[in-house]
Amino acid sequence: MHGPADAGRARIENLRLSLHNVRSSVWPPICVALAMTWALFDDAIGLALLAWCAALIACQGSIGWYSSAVLRRDIGAHDAARIQHALLALNVLYGVAWGSLVWVTLDTASNSETILVNSVIAGVAASAMSVLASTMPVFAAFVLAEFATAAGKFVQIDDPAYHALLVALMVYFLALLMQGRNCAKTINSAIMLRFENAELLTRLRAESVKATAAHHQAVEANLAKSRFMVAASHDLRQPAHALGMFLETLARGELSAAQRRVLENARSASQASADMLNTLLDMSRIDAGVIEASTRPFALQEILNRIERELAPQGDAKGLVYRTRDTDALCESDPALVELILRNFVTNAIRYTERGGVLVGARARGDRMHLEVWDTGIGIDPSKFHDIFREFHQLNNPERDRSKGLGLGLAIADGLARKLGHRLELASRPGRGSVFRLVLPRAARTPHAGEHAAPAPAPAQPQLHAHVLVIDDDAAVRTGMAMLLQGWGCTCDVVEAPEQALAAARARLPDVVISDFRLRENHTGTEVIAALGTALGRPVRALLITGDTGPERLREAQRGGLPLLYKPVSPLRLHAALRGLCEPQAANPPSISKSAPVTNAASAPAR
Repeated sequence: MHGPADAGRARIENLRLSLHNVRSSVWPPICVALAMTWALFDDAIGLALLAWCAALIACQGSIGWYSSAVLRRDIGAHDAARIQHALLALNVLYGVAWGSLVWVTLDTASNSETILVNSVIAGVAASAMSVLASTMPVFAAFVLAEFATAAGKFVQIDDPAYHALLVALMVYFLALLMQGRNCAKTINSAIMLRFENAELLTRLRAESVKATAAHHQAVEANLAKSRFMVAASHDLRQPAHALGMFLETLARGELSAAQRRVLENARSASQASADMLNTLLDMSRIDAGVIEASTRPFALQEILNRIERELAPQGDAKGLVYRTRDTDALCESDPALVELILRNFVTNAIRYTERGGVLVGARARGDRMHLEVWDTGIGIDPSKFHDIFREFHQLNNPERDRSKGLGLGLAIADGLARKLGHRLELASRPGRGSVFRLVLPRAARTPHAGEHAAPAPAPAQPQLHAHVLVIDDDAAVRTGMAMLLQGWGCTCDVVEAPEQALAAARARLPDVVISDFRLRENHTGTEVIAALGTALGRPVRALLITGDTGPERLREAQRGGLPLLYKPVSPLRLHAALRGLCEPQAANPPSISKSAPVTNAASAPAR
């Protein structure tokens, strides 16, 4: 439905179209008038014919001049009626001029000349439809003026043939008027459609601008969230890292049974915090692209056994039945990353299952193995399948119960599966349970001896007897590290700045340097360790520790080429890394250009 404003705009556009048509068709009617004057000229009607020709050229010229003058300025709503009235008056005169050709010529014309005159009058009326039909009142005025003028002459002649010709002309002109009305409707509809398209385009542009702005705001909000998470994760990792070292030092002392129970509870709470932080780290490492897949043949059963040993007690504590189907399948992938995916599937199944059980197994399907985790939990509505793989998305946990994790496990599994090029599948029925499936390629060869052997149990922690230089800008971390290292038989220099590190190294050469990656005043541990090597004139055995989880920071730390641990570092992993650096057979100490990164046990299982 169109309002008065649209009708007014359409009227202006119709007028503009007619004016353009008139201006571009001034000369053809003048040429026709000159040709008719030449063809019909004789002594009897010569002067009258010349006067007619002059009058018609004057009318046509006036219409053309007026159209050009109007088009040179904008046509406002208040101008439209005046312009249409002027065009109507000029075209009435123009129609009379063409109709009067019958009065000038018909008395002396031969039959052929009569036919020529009537044909020209009819043709001029037809051509006027293409020029004036967009302003129907103007076209109707021209046609009626032309017909009425010519009809007066036909009525005056007392000849039945002319009366019949009059009727034929009447029918013809009425048909022209009907066609002109249809043409005017079509033109008006086209103009209104153009307005609608223009308005739609304007709205689309406005919506596009809004969508772009909304997208920009969403991107900014996501970046702000990421920056906040990185900063919060780093700041939380510092005290969690120090707390782990303090608790480990405390565990080495003499405690009563009650104190030992309190300590174990504190260590459990600390480990739960570390697990959550390491989950965030896993997501950050995927985003940063610093996880490198190491594909090789491996036996699935060893992974299944290891996960059952670690996670089945959680199911037992909830009264669930945890079962693993044995398999002798060999797959081709990265076993550590596959284990992390499966671990997240099983953890998720246990969290969201209150009764029944969890079943883990593998099925052979051609050249593929389907590694599956079945549960009898709450199930997932099919409409939510895509959502559950989003970061921080959890079903049925509006209160953000800490025991249900952070909502990152499935997002991590999805990211790792894409990294490995494996397909994840999900089938579920609300209230009945779910099955998560990882599709792996079967191994084309048998692993070499020991390639998939179970890891040996961790040995007791021996004394290290090394001098360690610790560089960290957090006082609690420095204190905790010194106490822990001294408990391992080490001597320590603990400093917070690069200048202090250089002075301490010159005073006593360190066997190993442990440095935080991000130090104050935008220094990095990589830079400080390189400067120590240059100042001492020899390579430095060194270990980086970082609490950063930002993708750029993770990539930067890994590019340093030094062994890398992520805060909070478990004392067991720290001791193992130091022992590897302090062993006498390590003739070539890790340098900035050589060593491979070391990862947390919690964030990447040992291979």
